[in-house]
Amino acid sequence: MRRTVFFAVGAALCAAPLVLSTPLQAAQAQTKAAPKAAAKAGAYRAPRNAFGQPDLGVYWTNATMTPESRQASFGTRSTYTREEIAKLVGELETEITVGNAPTDPNAPPPSKGGAPLDAGLRPQFAGAGAGVGGYNRGWLDPGSSVMYVHGEPRTSLLTTPDGRPPARKASAAAAPGRGGGGAGAGGRGGVTPASTGSTPANPEDRPLGERCIISFGRNGGPPMLPNGFYNNNYHIVQSRDAVAIDVEMVHDTRIVRLNAKHRTDGVRPWFGDSIGHFEGETLVVETTNIPQAQAYNGSWENLTVTEKFTRVGKDRLFYQYTINDPTIWDAAWGGEYEFGALGPGQRVEEYACHEGNYAMEDMLAGARAEEAAARSRAAR
Repeated sequence: MRRTVFFAVGAALCAAPLVLSTPLQAAQAQTKAAPKAAAKAGAYRAPRNAFGQPDLGVYWTNATMTPESRQASFGTRSTYTREEIAKLVGELETEITVGNAPTDPNAPPPSKGGAPLDAGLRPQFAGAGAGVGGYNRGWLDPGSSVMYVHGEPRTSLLTTPDGRPPARKASAAAAPGRGGGGAGAGGRGGVTPASTGSTPANPEDRPLGERCIISFGRNGGPPMLPNGFYNNNYHIVQSRDAVAIDVEMVHDTRIVRLNAKHRTDGVRPWFGDSIGHFEGETLVVETTNIPQAQAYNGSWENLTVTEKFTRVGKDRLFYQYTINDPTIWDAAWGGEYEFGALGPGQRVEEYACHEGNYAMEDMLAGARAEEAAARSRAAR
């Protein structure tokens, strides 16, 4: 099976944190800085831009080792211990050492599904760096520290009691158009191929990320979440009537219309219809009209996502998101994290997505070859 290889040109590649320091140094630095950010959370007042708005226009990143959903083994515990953080960082350092080792030009191709995880590698690494079409570790920037929120090292981005999505209503489990519990179809999972084999029947059966339409994962949101691989960087640009969020991954741009009303024409644009307003230091964004292809945990048709952006320090942006779909869940729920500012001189560059230009042709050619082979067998 031929796998697509993602290539990107962006801030994470030209100035990734791992190039500037070791993961252990980065984690230690963030641990020291976190209490300061927490102390400023209730007192910091962001500088104002030319329109009198809190200035959110810094280059931000949400790369982190903390998952959105908490591992079940943590139960209701929302924070890591120092020992757990040290273990995670140690695993990351092993991953980097193994992933950056010189490649033997005479070695056979990697096995389908990834190399054996016998070197202390995290399971997530197999999908990105060890399988057919994977990367050397130098091309990846999944984050070098756990996520700190108000100084606490969080075990999940979700803030539900167990750090996981709540149970769905029984009536919603089998509702048409609401199947699938994934984070959204912007990813590699995305749309299920119509063909029965591993290759697509046609281009529109492939995931949106492969087609360079929007990012895999939910970088653009809503909610806006790190993808766990690379290029989790953003630039917020403000005007009097709108806020534009430049998402590095696939060079997406979310437009938030300020002090406006939601559209009523039934059109569902990519990233939904986002309306925002400022409440003191906080930009509040409500998004409806989310397209089915960007469903979140199976919800889209009646989904409303409310996001809050509050600058709590020069280099920290507190982000909260609330999920509300009364047809699927009994109550609203959500999560939170803090963006960190990119370092001096770092910025978001254009992400050049080429899967749709090059790899798609080869994948479709493989599908036609499979179909021809099937016809040949049937004719015998």
